[in-house]
Amino acid sequence: MVDKLGLNLLKFCSKKSILIKVKTIKQTYIIKATLEDVWKAIVDPKFIEAWGGGPAKMDDKPGNKFSLWGGSIWGRNIEVVPNKKLVQDWYSDEENKWEQPSKVTFTLQAEKDGVKLELVHENIPDENANDIDKGWKDYYLGPLKNYLESN
Repeated sequence: MVDKLGLNLLKFCSKKSILIKVKTIKQTYIIKATLEDVWKAIVDPKFIEAWGGGPAKMDDKPGNKFSLWGGSIWGRNIEVVPNKKLVQDWYSDEENKWEQPSKVTFTLQAEKDGVKLELVHENIPDENANDIDKGWKDYYLGPLKNYLESN
């Protein structure tokens, strides 16, 4: 796994009329599974619930809404290229609600040893970035990888 916590940027929040720092998280995983199974693990509620992200409402249709962990995370599919790319706007029910969604991009590529999954998570408030970076490893992509490689 490759992990990069991106450069601070400044973002204007219109309602609060303040500047806040935002970050970008980048992580890369090689998953020993088929491209189709990795895709299902990020878009199929049965797979999502099996690795621990449920209850989940999800599909791979552009424009559709989704939710994970019973609604703790929710958003909308922005771009969908089956078995290749999923771009989503994400919101969280965390105490520090964000005015603007963060943007999550999953990119999949078949490799000799499995599937390369690249995550880019943009527009994360600086104060939340370290926890979210760890959360991807501990609660999302780490368990997803472990589930696919053990089944």
